[in-house]
Amino acid sequence: MDRHVHDRRRFLALTGALSAAPLLSACGAGFGGGGQSEGDGSAADDVTGAFDWKREKGTTVKALLNKHPYTDALIADLTSFTDKTGIEVTYDVFPEDNYFDKLTVDLSSGRASYDVFMLGAYMVWQYGPPGWLEDLGPWMRNASATAAEWDRADFFPNLLQAGQWSLKAGAPLGRGGQYALPWGWETNVVAYNTEVFRKLGLKPAESFEELRELAGVIKKRAPGAGFDGMYGIAVRGSRSWATIHPGFMTMYARNGLRDFTVEGGKLSPAMNSPRAVAFTEDWAAMVKEGGPPSWTSYTWYQCSSDLGARKAGMLFDADTAAYFQAVEGASPASGKIAFHPGPKGPDGSLATNMWIWSLGMNARSRRKSAGWLFLQWATGKEHLRRAALTHHHIDPVRKSVSQDPGYRNKMRHLPGFLETFETVVDRTRIQFTPQAQFFDATTSWAAALQEIYGGKSARSVLDGLAGDLREKVR
Repeated sequence: MDRHVHDRRRFLALTGALSAAPLLSACGAGFGGGGQSEGDGSAADDVTGAFDWKREKGTTVKALLNKHPYTDALIADLTSFTDKTGIEVTYDVFPEDNYFDKLTVDLSSGRASYDVFMLGAYMVWQYGPPGWLEDLGPWMRNASATAAEWDRADFFPNLLQAGQWSLKAGAPLGRGGQYALPWGWETNVVAYNTEVFRKLGLKPAESFEELRELAGVIKKRAPGAGFDGMYGIAVRGSRSWATIHPGFMTMYARNGLRDFTVEGGKLSPAMNSPRAVAFTEDWAAMVKEGGPPSWTSYTWYQCSSDLGARKAGMLFDADTAAYFQAVEGASPASGKIAFHPGPKGPDGSLATNMWIWSLGMNARSRRKSAGWLFLQWATGKEHLRRAALTHHHIDPVRKSVSQDPGYRNKMRHLPGFLETFETVVDRTRIQFTPQAQFFDATTSWAAALQEIYGGKSARSVLDGLAGDLREKVR
């Protein structure tokens, strides 16, 4: 599920060395990290001849993994990788509350205890500039290193682009090195309780104004219709970067708003523009009128649980947060949860923010050839198809898996899921501006949102936020 909320203070402390990114980048290029280009000394150039899955037979690759359903699917299928390649995989699995601590310490130390690992695309903005991540582009382009059946074109292109970056703050994704491969992801949409919608004669909202009105109607009328204690809409509210990135940032982007603009090569905060202020006021008002009473403590877990417990009429969050409540027998609301793309922007936009779990390689790994074979297999068609059919890779990163009859049959029992996925998949991308202060900036943004919810002037609070961030991001 959306289990990527970690302690930002520890993360930021551990990545404090990133303030010296130019110096570290210069060092990193020497061991295959940031700044590499095709043919620029990549270990991929050492792989020649015909492609061979068995070329690293007898090697052992070590992986660092976060405790997650995707990890469960991977571990359950590892014997097929070893049978295919002769490579053994050892691994450590850590819960998310200290997973990124472990990964950051290992990467920054240069010990290379792990060859491959899980990371979120946002983490590329921290780990990429110092040269800690291997540029996978040269490996992907080398036909001796990459099997033809891996089929780069089969990935949804926006997901592949999420791990491509030039390592320059403010530069768009989709250009530069490939520092992570898409493995599993989440789109942010609306899920709703079909029973309360039927009883109250409601339909999913097609505009943000309708969503706000729906939330208030449900909170007011649902208890009288037999849904005791139900409120209108569950959205995150805790003082965490993860409060900003799902529903809030999705609706923010659909309104054509940006977190930062780039002016003269410098980042400038934009969350205090007149339109951004008006939207933020409306979002806070929606939560006040139709959200939970203890909203400022809400994480993905409370949002998801309330939908499943019939406490929330709607959820605007990761589709996985609703999926795990919707499957048969999972919760009191299972069988009565449907999916919808959510409100459009004023111009009809369905721009959607994403979270994407990716796989990367340590730039100091001494087993890069074997590690690349593992990454190919883990992101390949065979494994991801099995993971989708027999486990919970419910948002495929590959087109072929999304169209697989077995996958589609598995998901058909969830009303609106496939239709919603197909509506937003090409419009889902990282809506934030890449920059190393991402976690600090969005956590401060969440704190500002709480202040506005508490009654402070949105204009004053957001002007203060923009002022604080202006020098930090520069």
